[in-house]
Amino acid sequence: MNLKFPVFLFLLSFSFSTAAQPSAFFTQTIRGTITDNILQTPVAGATVTLMGTDQSVLTDDKGNFKFSRVPLTTQQILISHIGYKEALIQNIIVNAGKETVLTILMEASIHAEKEIIVKANTKKNRPLNDMSAVSARAFTVEETQKYAAAVNDPLRMATGFPGVMAADDGNNSIVIRGNSPAGLLWRMEGIDIPNPNHFSDPGTSGGGISILSSQLLSNSDFITGAFAAEYGNALSGVFDLKLRKGNNERKEFSLQAGVLGLNAAAEGPISPGYKGSYLVNYRYSTLSLLNGLGVLADGGVTNFQDLAYNISLPTRRFGDFTLFGFGGLSNDKFDAKKDSLTWEETGDRYISEFISNTAMSGVTHSILLGNKTNLRSAVGISYNTISYNENYIEDDYSVSEEYRGRYDTRKWIISATLNHRFSNKHTLRIGAITNFIRFSYNQFSKENPNATLEEMINTKGTTQLFQSFAQWQYKPSNDLTFNAGLHYIRLLYNNTSSFEPRVSAKWDMDKKSSLAFGYGLHGQIQPLGVYFAQVNYGSGNTINPNKKLGLTRAHHFVLSHQYSLSKNLRLKTELYYQHLFNVPVSTYDTSSFSVLNVENDYVTDPLINNGTGKNYGIEISLEKYLDNNFYYTLSNSFYQSKYRAADNKERNTRFNGNYIITLLAGKDFLSANKLRTVGINIKTIYAGGFRTTPIDEQRSMQEGYTIFKEEQAYSLQNPAYFRTDLRVSIKWNRRKVTSTLSLDIQNLTNRLNFYNQSFDEKKGGIVTNYQTGLIPILNYKIEF
Repeated sequence: MNLKFPVFLFLLSFSFSTAAQPSAFFTQTIRGTITDNILQTPVAGATVTLMGTDQSVLTDDKGNFKFSRVPLTTQQILISHIGYKEALIQNIIVNAGKETVLTILMEASIHAEKEIIVKANTKKNRPLNDMSAVSARAFTVEETQKYAAAVNDPLRMATGFPGVMAADDGNNSIVIRGNSPAGLLWRMEGIDIPNPNHFSDPGTSGGGISILSSQLLSNSDFITGAFAAEYGNALSGVFDLKLRKGNNERKEFSLQAGVLGLNAAAEGPISPGYKGSYLVNYRYSTLSLLNGLGVLADGGVTNFQDLAYNISLPTRRFGDFTLFGFGGLSNDKFDAKKDSLTWEETGDRYISEFISNTAMSGVTHSILLGNKTNLRSAVGISYNTISYNENYIEDDYSVSEEYRGRYDTRKWIISATLNHRFSNKHTLRIGAITNFIRFSYNQFSKENPNATLEEMINTKGTTQLFQSFAQWQYKPSNDLTFNAGLHYIRLLYNNTSSFEPRVSAKWDMDKKSSLAFGYGLHGQIQPLGVYFAQVNYGSGNTINPNKKLGLTRAHHFVLSHQYSLSKNLRLKTELYYQHLFNVPVSTYDTSSFSVLNVENDYVTDPLINNGTGKNYGIEISLEKYLDNNFYYTLSNSFYQSKYRAADNKERNTRFNGNYIITLLAGKDFLSANKLRTVGINIKTIYAGGFRTTPIDEQRSMQEGYTIFKEEQAYSLQNPAYFRTDLRVSIKWNRRKVTSTLSLDIQNLTNRLNFYNQSFDEKKGGIVTNYQTGLIPILNYKIEF
């Protein structure tokens, strides 16, 4: 670390001492496509105005527009068209290295008379999905790049939003409104995808770091409750990701090197004169390079690499095709030394290897059927393999096996969505999603460290998960919107299913305020491995007690109010209540176990759908949108998260921290010629600690391993969590090149937040484990 800061300061001084021409000599192109937000059809003849200039253009029959020789500074454009609400796009960043290519959605106006100008009341962060009325917001690629310690990871960025908290610092799993991280749904280009994270455990939605690069992502939606009818098999939240199309007129490149890895991206037209494009990104972990050079010390070795791509293939008569996909390889290995003098704690005696590999490829097709109907279809195939082996070095240096597991999952995914606009007031969206699943799971584990290794899961086979939905939107006026729909989900393995109604309404009361309400019934299947847990009664008599488990279900209620205090300052308040039922709990009526407290892995205990839970709270956020190169968001979340297990006692869930207070802020400082920008961004989180179960120290000493007082489950609250992250960046533009140097300092104050406690036989008592301290992450990026 002593070397990183001087290097950073040297490059900072170098960037400002470098001679540069006035910004008038440096220009770039802004171009894009205007499309209808429901039918995804081009809006021809729209007037696009570059604000602050006298430049205006009309979109062509493909909805395209273009401005050449635009100065390198933040711009804004205004789009208007008869029959659509006027749209103002602000804070468009123009850099020398790449053209600025936009895709802009326009919303149809109910009253389309020429003399009436209708402006959308909501501007920033409005969800791209027009049928998401509550607990939803759009996030931009710029946010993933600007937010301190986000490191281009959507999950880490989301911890700046109301009601969202990281499960722990070493992982990007997120807790939403007190729900387990396992309740999150990932979707990309309208198709459900597997967990897109490196080092992901079975049955979880997060991992160590995202496989997806911000180079590929476009503006996307993040939803935290009462989802629209098209989203299913989720309880806590939805990441609805959209991909950016590559530049279809010129080749562009991006190279990045930093502590977390080497990153290279390329994009451009497929062939001259054809509007198709490619975009591809590859990343290789720096940690692997350092290990190969012998820089890293002996012990744990962490490697990862990934590839992602998006290929756009439009046609004149047969609609538009897209090929997209991602793949990630990750492994972590720890070799313990066979030397008792080096063993300071019990953990030093374990040898382990963890492998987590994921790949997904898909094809989408979008075609207009007549003037009012759009059909979007997709086919995808995914593969995920996770394996973990753990061994223990005995006193005589012999090695005993503690755990062995391998989980392979392959899926074919087929989906189709039909959008039909009867009129500007009535819209219908229907669709179906089918997953064909092939699995092979094998797990050997111990009930406790002193027990024998037993086979807990051993299965292979196929099954299907079917979902369908229908949702209708009615807009009696430009200020009032109603949504109603139904989602159906069925797991054919055990024929468990759920019919789930969804409704919402939004009223723009005046130019400054709006009120919205949403309700939804939501269901989620259990992580697949749970169904195949087995109990062996000897003599080959084995049963699967969890085969008939039903879906975990939840009623979501949300009341939302937004008020614009000024042009770029918004106050948003949301009240929510979630009632969870049909929750799997232990079959033993004295047990305090519930899957609502499980973050990952496959539970192998016998379970039954008799548990309940509830999450309720209020979220108040004050958000100043980026204006004059300054933004901030202050979020306050106050909540309760409770559950009942088989013993019928109400307890705090593991994730009941009670409050989360988050401050995000950032400011850009431009040089006189506007070619250099220094950015300072900060994120501070102060939150109540999660819950834990007290350790029975006397019994632990007798048995030699950690034994919890299960009857007092989650009765203790961990100390409050506090963390501050800082990001400092310098961006400078030269002719056709943009360079960015950034330093993210995670956990700036080096506060060691509480992680957990365990009994350590080597130390003869309870030890406290803490989360990560200060971590500097240096990156250099060049675009050309």
